[in-house]
Amino acid sequence: MSDQTSKGIKNEIVGTAKEAEGRVRDGVADLTDDTSEQLKGKAEKLAGEAQKHLGRAQQEIGRKQDEHAQADGNAAKREHRSD
Repeated sequence: MSDQTSKGIKNEIVGTAKEAEGRVRDGVADLTDDTSEQLKGKAEKLAGEAQKHLGRAQQEIGRKQDEHAQADGNAAKREHRSD
C-alpha cells in the first residue's frame, strides 16, 4: 500500500467524522434556532465532505501508483528472465 493510499484512507475517515459532526451541530442548532451555529455546522459538514473527497482521490492516486509499480516490477522480471 502506497503512502498516498494511507493518507487517503486517513483523510476519508477524518472527513467523514467532520461531516457527521457538522450534521449534528447543524441539527442541534435547528432545534435551538441558533443561526450562527447552523452556519458553523453547515461549514463543518462541507469541510468534511471536501476532506472525504480528497481522501478518495488520494486513494485512487495511490492505487494507480501501486499498479504502475507492480507493472514495472513484472516487466523487469520478464526482462530478467529473457536474458
